[in-house]
Amino acid sequence: MLVRFRAVVTSSSRSLAGNSKVSARLYDGVGDSRLSRHRMEVPNFVRRAAKLLSIVALLALLLPALLPAQDEPNLDAKQRLFAEVGAGFRAIRRGPSGRYYVLTAPGAAVLIFDSSGKKIAQVPAQSSGSAAINFGAALDVDAAGQVYVADRGGNAVKVYAPDGSLAERIAVAEPIGVAVLPDGEIAVAAMKSDSLITVYDKQGQVVRSFGEREDLAASVDLNRLLNFGYLISDAAGNLYYAFEYMPEPTVRKYDRAGYLSGDFSLSTPDLEGMSQSARREIARASSGAVISPHEIVSAIGVDSAAQEIWLALGDMLLRVSPAGDILSTVRTYSPSGARIESRYILVEPDRLLLGSDPLGVFPVVPKDWHAPAR
Repeated sequence: MLVRFRAVVTSSSRSLAGNSKVSARLYDGVGDSRLSRHRMEVPNFVRRAAKLLSIVALLALLLPALLPAQDEPNLDAKQRLFAEVGAGFRAIRRGPSGRYYVLTAPGAAVLIFDSSGKKIAQVPAQSSGSAAINFGAALDVDAAGQVYVADRGGNAVKVYAPDGSLAERIAVAEPIGVAVLPDGEIAVAAMKSDSLITVYDKQGQVVRSFGEREDLAASVDLNRLLNFGYLISDAAGNLYYAFEYMPEPTVRKYDRAGYLSGDFSLSTPDLEGMSQSARREIARASSGAVISPHEIVSAIGVDSAAQEIWLALGDMLLRVSPAGDILSTVRTYSPSGARIESRYILVEPDRLLLGSDPLGVFPVVPKDWHAPAR
């Protein structure tokens, strides 16, 4: 039997704004025969149900914080590129005509591969004499195909012409990073520099220096070590410096003139244990102990179109928004199931290339990532 409520005013001489009583008469669905008449009061079972729903809603809010964090999803590479590249991998860049340039150390030359992965050349063409690379730490390639190598072992940044000949040698004490800017200037990070980044012109003259070091240790030498980092640039000439040993994963962004345009430090419950362990190790140095700083960030890549940053913390790969918000986190594995601890991240139109020492180079496509339009 269909049952419905109908509201009825019990006093026709007074309006609802007065003291009229509004009650409910219960009708069957057939006629207007009155079955019963009640005040509109909330039954006890309704109150109990409302309390129960409130408790359930509260638990739904609290449980994610109370339960242990779930493991990050896996990102499994399907293949390995460039069979000749493995142990000693340092960097990979894409140059004109879809060619790939790969730096290994120790290694006397940069290997060049075509778009199919076949080795076709090397830079320098003759890996001997002053043109040879002693111990390359970083690599970049410009639109004309010139190759820039931070030769830490040779205390120089070496610039090679597209034919492999040595075009320029800029004396820099122990360079660890290099990035070419759109106007031909060269940004360099060096172990013994007072600033994080120094920019040179095409003739090798210092144009400007910028980027204050973080004060992490009392010892000058240790503090220099703790400020080591990775230097890359985007298509607009912005520079990104990711600190290797900072307890909280930290990235600074500078415009081409050297002004700080953004920075972030990642501090989340999932990363807290790693950060605390790194700080404890640094603190041991104050008592005179010889320490081994914990590497936090092992690689950085940038999506020039979206201005999103990719960070590798060992085998953990993080996608970070321009504001410093973590958009996704995955663990990276090779086709054989080995952990990929990236040393370089190259963002391409349809994939990421993760370079690892000693595993080599692997293409991956994160599931939640929309590759940048080109």
